Amino acid sequence: MIQLLRHKSAFSRNVLTLMTGTTFAQAIPVAISPILTRIYSPDDFGVLAIFIAITAILGVMTNARYELAIMLPEKDEDAINIAALGMLISTAFSIILLFPAVLLNHQISSVLGNEEIGFWLYFVPVMVWLTGMYNVLNYLNTRKKTYKDIAKAKVYKSIAMASVQLGIGFVKSGASGLIWGHIASLFVSNFRLIRNAIANYDLKKVSYKIQKEMALRHISFPKYSLWAGLANTSSFHITSILISNIYSLTHLGFYSLMQRALDIPASLIGSAIGQVFYQEAREEKQLTGSTKRSFSKTLKKLFLIGLLIFSMLYWVVEDVFAFVFGEEWRVAGIYAQILIPLVFVRFFVSPLIMMNVIYEKNRVDMYWQFSLLLLQVGLIIVASLLDLGFEEYLHLMVLIISLHYLLILMIVSKYSNEASNV
Repeated sequence: MIQLLRHKSAFSRNVLTLMTGTTFAQAIPVAISPILTRIYSPDDFGVLAIFIAITAILGVMTNARYELAIMLPEKDEDAINIAALGMLISTAFSIILLFPAVLLNHQISSVLGNEEIGFWLYFVPVMVWLTGMYNVLNYLNTRKKTYKDIAKAKVYKSIAMASVQLGIGFVKSGASGLIWGHIASLFVSNFRLIRNAIANYDLKKVSYKIQKEMALRHISFPKYSLWAGLANTSSFHITSILISNIYSLTHLGFYSLMQRALDIPASLIGSAIGQVFYQEAREEKQLTGSTKRSFSKTLKKLFLIGLLIFSMLYWVVEDVFAFVFGEEWRVAGIYAQILIPLVFVRFFVSPLIMMNVIYEKNRVDMYWQFSLLLLQVGLIIVASLLDLGFEEYLHLMVLIISLHYLLILMIVSKYSNEASNV
């Protein structure tokens, strides 16, 4: 895997920089996971999964997806105004969320089928606002290629989350430590990233006139990409809510831990490659009108690295879960083995979906993401109607959703080939 990345190109250096920081960042939650699974119950992880599902879905909406446009303008003046626009929208949106969190708290808890989540609904607006800030700061830093600082922010984020989760977990039962850890992690990472934004951009250039111009220039992001992102995140996280309602909170606890563990390669390697790919592909398109070189290179790296990781993991994952997290969590290992083929496909396809942003094909992305959402919801409803067991449902989901991801890979690959022939 290292040999695939060990080249002297700026792409590989940047990927390795992000990977190094992300490795340390991921090593911390991995190291404490055996402790967390012994001081928190599957039901506690289930409550955390519901909280994350709510905040993740709303977090996609918080900037109206204008954060994705930060990378596109040639002038930093335009970029910082897009960032300011995104944060203005995020602030207004978070204030609006206070009303349902307070006035409809009991009703929302009843719909979710979990009374414990009611208390945490009050913190949803705060978490959503912090997510909006992180989205903006992450892209401002990526634009300036401050990959070392992005990596450091990820490490600080993990340290904060681990410290809070362990500290509260040892003195108090329930899911509070898990949730407070996630909230604290965003505070810390934002504090680290905002320093670069202040140093690298002229905040005096922020103006209402330019924000209005940028809002109209990149209107396709709230018009199409917002709904595409909402559908994508909902398709992933709404499954958590439905699992809790259709199966049980315990099933969700096992499923959520499994997802956290299997997401490590994607967040460690896939996101680093994808983040650098976005920046490099954007520059290649501006210079040559094509992204064929960066697209094909990135696809090859992702596929080979993923094949190496997941083919080995498939045969040992059940025993690894039982050994690391405790025999009680072997069930999560069984779920993980079933989902590995889908996780592999997502690993090498998901970073390349950014081609829709680079070519401003936001409408195509929206259609695909909504179809993904409909498939995810439809599959679990069908499983419920057919009275399928949870493992049978997972097998069905792996087959259908994997094919759907391969479909979008075929679509985005055409952009690169068509552009290169112009």
